[in-house]
Amino acid sequence: MKAVVITRPGGPEVLKLEEVEDPQIKDDEILIKIAATAINRADTLQRQGEHPPHKGESEYPGLECSGTVEAVGKDVARWKIGDQVCALIGGGGYAEKVAVPTEQVLPIPSGVSLQDAASFPEVACTVWSTIFMTSKLSSGETFLIHGGSSGIGTFAIQMAKCIGVKVFITAGVDVILDNIGGPYFQQNLDSLNVDGRLFVIGFMGGTVTQVNLGSLLARRLTVQAAGMRGRSAKNKAQIVREVEKNVWPAIAAGKVKPVVYKYFPLAEAAEAHQLMESGKHIGKILLAV
Repeated sequence: MKAVVITRPGGPEVLKLEEVEDPQIKDDEILIKIAATAINRADTLQRQGEHPPHKGESEYPGLECSGTVEAVGKDVARWKIGDQVCALIGGGGYAEKVAVPTEQVLPIPSGVSLQDAASFPEVACTVWSTIFMTSKLSSGETFLIHGGSSGIGTFAIQMAKCIGVKVFITAGVDVILDNIGGPYFQQNLDSLNVDGRLFVIGFMGGTVTQVNLGSLLARRLTVQAAGMRGRSAKNKAQIVREVEKNVWPAIAAGKVKPVVYKYFPLAEAAEAHQLMESGKHIGKILLAV
């Protein structure tokens, strides 16, 4: 098969489409013939040598995909050859095929095309696990998100509005989702109501800051941070189940829609990374395989 290989740490130009060996599936995995995958910020960090895949995961970038089941392990009961699916993966999305644990696989949401479905797994699992499962954002509360034009942002805004949450880009809220990091940290604390929750999922602006801890105590604030890639397979499986139960019905009802800015062919992964790093896009950038 063909896959996008990181030839050395560096800029987008180090991404090359090469012929590689097909992945081999384990008893509890399925083999997906990929229709599309999405570009995520973690992919650009991996390309730079700063975010290597975890042990046992594919060395190729790509943390989500959609496609058709081509083979199933002997312990797989839910999926069969020919099923159209999308999946949260630990790597390997920038390729023609990928092996995925069956518990990280989702059906294509009703009303969504096979290719557009690749825009959902990573953002849905990230947003649902951080803001809803952990920070417990609920109807009637207020929500502030930084980077609202990103894939995470466009999804989080739709999902929050779907459950009756007021979404703001100003101060005085209950929950903040932040992928900027250091420069926004104190401002985030200053923007939270009593019992407010800040969830940090990225560091686009840097990792170092100086903070006045007084506001944490005075208003009983909670600060948490987590990514998706470093979670255990068991935790990912739990999140995927919760996403299918709570998010997929909203997508099927048309309340949450894929926001895809542009498609690139797999061979143009470098150009897709350039666009991602320019910050000029709104929504997801996808690679069509």
